[in-house]
Amino acid sequence: MTAVVPPPRPVAGLLRVQRLTRVEDGEELNALFWRAGAGWRMVSSAVLGGGIAERGWVLNAQVSHGYRRTDPARHLADLARTVGARGPGVGLMTAADVSRYADAHDSGVDAVVTAGLGVRGWAAAPAEPVRRPAAPGTINIVAALPVALGDAALVNAVSTVTEAKVQALLDAGYDCSGTPTDAVCVAARTPRPGEETHAFAGPRSLWGSRLARAVYAAVRAAAAEA
Repeated sequence: MTAVVPPPRPVAGLLRVQRLTRVEDGEELNALFWRAGAGWRMVSSAVLGGGIAERGWVLNAQVSHGYRRTDPARHLADLARTVGARGPGVGLMTAADVSRYADAHDSGVDAVVTAGLGVRGWAAAPAEPVRRPAAPGTINIVAALPVALGDAALVNAVSTVTEAKVQALLDAGYDCSGTPTDAVCVAARTPRPGEETHAFAGPRSLWGSRLARAVYAAVRAAAAEA
């Protein structure tokens, strides 16, 4: 993949993403790469590197509409290796153009969001036959906090991110809770001896409220461009 110089990042921001391009089957596709390095624990629903564990990088890769590969985790790992990623990381994918991402910063918390809203709806929708999407529809959210979170707080953070996403979509005029393939990754610092490990990340906690505001702003901006 070829690197593209990213736009200016938020002051003191944690998520300094690099935009990359590649060509697959004659189609130019983009990706966002965050080389976090050591000292991070991440919780994610991503196809590669999901769950809670130490992770050193995050790749959000655009794939062709109508993606048919049956080994997405391997595909993402291969793409990450081409940009020099080493060790375990998180890989997300979407058919949306990730070069049109939005970011936001709130009191030490960063959020980067890519949004495709061609296929959207409510989470608790009536059962219906599965149909091939007519347009890209995935919201990928990556957020980073400069503090350590316990396991329960990391799970709590995913809930907070999701609530903020839905609030932003409604305020942006979308009558939905998201898309069927939304994914999230929240990164927090690995606890060090003597350092406080926060037990809560709900929307009214100190760091959860900052996380919610950053995600809300980034999703609102990304939705406006979708």
